[in-house]
Amino acid sequence: MSIVLIGPPAAGKTRGGRRLARRLDVEFVDTDRVIVSRHGPIPDVFASHGESGFRAIEREVVAEALDGGGVVSLGGGAVMDPDTQRLLPPHTVIQLVASPAAIERRIRGSTKRPLIRSIDDWQRLYDARRETYERLATVTFDTSHGTMAAVVADIEQWVRAHREEDER
Repeated sequence: MSIVLIGPPAAGKTRGGRRLARRLDVEFVDTDRVIVSRHGPIPDVFASHGESGFRAIEREVVAEALDGGGVVSLGGGAVMDPDTQRLLPPHTVIQLVASPAAIERRIRGSTKRPLIRSIDDWQRLYDARRETYERLATVTFDTSHGTMAAVVADIEQWVRAHREEDER
């Protein structure tokens, strides 16, 4: 069973996921990175295949990553695909969120997110996806304040506690 990180762009899924996997001594897969390694930069994939083509490629990568176990970080829009949503049970789905102010600091000057050029773009995207993130999440952690190390320690503690409960 995998631990799946979902949430809006720039919430810390990649950074936090990498650290969480190390702490839990499991594999880490960032589905966006897999897509880039196989198909090239995400903005180029969007440009050549459109969003629906990108989501089909993403769905395949997500399914493969979930089968491998460990910690899997999904791109911010991956869960908007109903077929991708159906892949998530029975995995543990952790939503990472952050305040608009924290996000604005993180995305300033970035060109790697094709759907986000400003905090207003991010807010519209998040507002449109929020219900889906919340519905799919087993638990939510906020990455706005404190260090990522502290957030990951909290996630690790939660994961270990719930694994012990499941084993009883």
